[in-house]
Amino acid sequence: MYEEKQLEICDEKNKRADLIRGKCTIVLVLFRRGKTFFITTKFQCKEMEEGTAHALVPNGQGNLEINRESVPLFGSSRFALAILGFFGLLNMYAMLVNINVAIVCMVNRTAIYTTDNSTVNQNEDSNCFRQKDNSSDVSTIPGGELNWDPEIQGYVLGGFYWGYLITQMPAGWIATRYGGKMVTGWSMFISMIFTLLTPFAARTSFIFAVVVRIVIGICTGAVFPAIHSLLGNWVPPSERTKFTAMTYSGTQFGIVVTFALGSLLCAHGFAGGWPSIFYVCGISSFIWFILWMWFVSDTPAEHKRISKEEKEYLMVLLADSTHDTKKKELHVPWLAIAKSMPNYAIVVSNITCDWGLYTLLTYIPTYMNDVLKLDITTNGLFSSLPYIVFWATVFCGGWLADFFRNRKLMSTTNTRKVFDTVAKLVPASMLIGLGYVDCSQTALAIVLIILAVSSAGFQYSGWVVNHIDIAPSYAGILLGISNSLASTTGIISPIIVGAITEKAQTRAEWQIVFYIAAGIYLFGAIFYIIFASGELQPWAQEPVTISIPLEEQSAGNLMDDDDDM
Repeated sequence: MYEEKQLEICDEKNKRADLIRGKCTIVLVLFRRGKTFFITTKFQCKEMEEGTAHALVPNGQGNLEINRESVPLFGSSRFALAILGFFGLLNMYAMLVNINVAIVCMVNRTAIYTTDNSTVNQNEDSNCFRQKDNSSDVSTIPGGELNWDPEIQGYVLGGFYWGYLITQMPAGWIATRYGGKMVTGWSMFISMIFTLLTPFAARTSFIFAVVVRIVIGICTGAVFPAIHSLLGNWVPPSERTKFTAMTYSGTQFGIVVTFALGSLLCAHGFAGGWPSIFYVCGISSFIWFILWMWFVSDTPAEHKRISKEEKEYLMVLLADSTHDTKKKELHVPWLAIAKSMPNYAIVVSNITCDWGLYTLLTYIPTYMNDVLKLDITTNGLFSSLPYIVFWATVFCGGWLADFFRNRKLMSTTNTRKVFDTVAKLVPASMLIGLGYVDCSQTALAIVLIILAVSSAGFQYSGWVVNHIDIAPSYAGILLGISNSLASTTGIISPIIVGAITEKAQTRAEWQIVFYIAAGIYLFGAIFYIIFASGELQPWAQEPVTISIPLEEQSAGNLMDDDDDM
């Protein structure tokens, strides 16, 4: 029989009586010998010292031994969480970008666009003039059934991001208060329903299609903060980078799969071709939803299939940095968060990285088409290759960062700063270089794009995981704050880039775009280097709750153990 007791100061002289009355707390001290962790019971009636931890102590047992070899990474419940999180974000991004692939086949481009080779930019080098051949003429693209002009297409494609902005912060709070499992699962389930509804909505009205995309954005906007909250409850400090990278690499893999599979289904799919893209995404998300709800729990303590050794291992290492979802109230230290410079470093890094990301993902194809005269959109390999390398960078970067930290080659703070700096300065350099490449150097342009996109993947070992470093209990809330602010760049960036390039789409205009993105990257890198931290912040430490035996005899046994020490 156990009773939850809050860690509190007790009277050293009356510790035996206070223990029996339930007023005094037994402190469990964690120390390490080789690969084995030991926990011994002792009384401590003052502030906890560094290196101490707490755990459940069985009735009458004074020592608890945890062997790290008994809780391996592969095959563990936390590894299963990372795998399911990976496929969850894969499905989420599939539902995000499927419209980008499908719209090529949805719209009757022959009826909307006209080919006029006389309207060629006269400011460009005549050697870069590209007569449209049969492979790039819009008339050869399969005609769709929807007569959506570019303005309507913009509303449909942009609807997702308007919804995405809404739920970031509230989802972080809800996931922290009630747990991230349900928030993630049901958000994905509702998104799946509306994804399956998309073909019907598109055929009914473009307004209906926009509403559907807004709802999908609202729902998927809750997923990232909820996943972050779960990782804060499950992943010990020594494994945080690799687990975060492993989980979030599902986003880029989702882009690769959707681009490749979507183009195939567009031409050869069932139900008329393009609708099958949404049906396949919906079915895949439903299968994932069943697995997620069955195998995932909010915390190790609530997991029904976790091993005893892994549960004790995680509860010890995460005891003072996780929030108890069973508490009736959630007291978020809003003022401390508002005054925290490490938090501002993450926010600024998130915003600056997203600006560069939107520039790379949204406008590079336009730049290559208008300036380099290279029609890359029809080549699946060129479209997917940057994201394949990006995924590999995210995955490998996480393991490399944890290797540096665990081998004491770099502190957590320095690791975050180094990886974040690389993720900003390398893309910035590649963008500047790209501005000086012309149509005679297409191979170099593709290499620069691949390097710019892939090197940005190191951010997952920098600011992306940093919320969990500084405040595991509130990681979902912090990500909701930073990501909602950063998502506005998806709305602001097109306005600014469009204003710069609206006249002639010249290389000189695009150089301005790339210099702006590089400058924003540089500012974010400097700010993060100065103010970022990888240490648990004082305001993020949770009050520790431990379990002690209620029986007087058990208390006496534990006291005898203490007297022998």
